[in-house]
Amino acid sequence: MAEKLITIKEIKLNNNCPECYNTNGLQLTFKQKFKETTLYKSITDETTQEIECKTCNTIIYPVMWTDDIERVFEYQRKAFTPKKSSIKLKKKAWLLIALLGILIIAGVAVVIGYK
Repeated sequence: MAEKLITIKEIKLNNNCPECYNTNGLQLTFKQKFKETTLYKSITDETTQEIECKTCNTIIYPVMWTDDIERVFEYQRKAFTPKKSSIKLKKKAWLLIALLGILIIAGVAVVIGYK
């Protein structure tokens, strides 16, 4: 089962980076988990957030956040709407469902034929 995070929204922040003190390098990224198996693809409800400074290439963890960064993060988190969770069946799954249906119908027909 392959799981990966897909980027849903990227936001540039005007706050100072706690590492390099640059004001135009911070970027907030919202990602959502995507699962793929041989039978289906699905988008889950699980989301992650990450703040990265593109100037010094540093991930800014919550321990390093200033009050300003925390306020902006909370605002953006409330404004963010993730994609709805969904499941899409692949051809193999549909073939298995059809085969199972045919087997059930054949089994019922055999039982009715013996009576």
